[in-house]
Amino acid sequence: MTSVFWQYSYLQMLDFLTTLAFLLVGVQEGNPLVRVAMELSPSPIFGLLGVKAAAMALGVYSLKAGRFRLLERMNWVFALVVAWNLVALVVGAARLKPLL
Repeated sequence: MTSVFWQYSYLQMLDFLTTLAFLLVGVQEGNPLVRVAMELSPSPIFGLLGVKAAAMALGVYSLKAGRFRLLERMNWVFALVVAWNLVALVVGAARLKPLL
């Protein structure tokens, strides 16, 4: 069942990268907890890294505790989050340079 943890780790990395990408094109973070972490840290990227470190700690805890079903559910949630981030990235980039 460690593959579910690797999937979780991969989705955390994709969430980090897609969030970073849409921030670079001017889209604001929608999650209020992440937004606060980014505002309170010396650099927004450090706040985002802190949130991802906490998410990874929860993933490791779930793995060690044998909570594989919880990890599977979190994978579904983060897959949707990454898809949402990609939509936000496309919309944000389209505002900068319309295709039509």
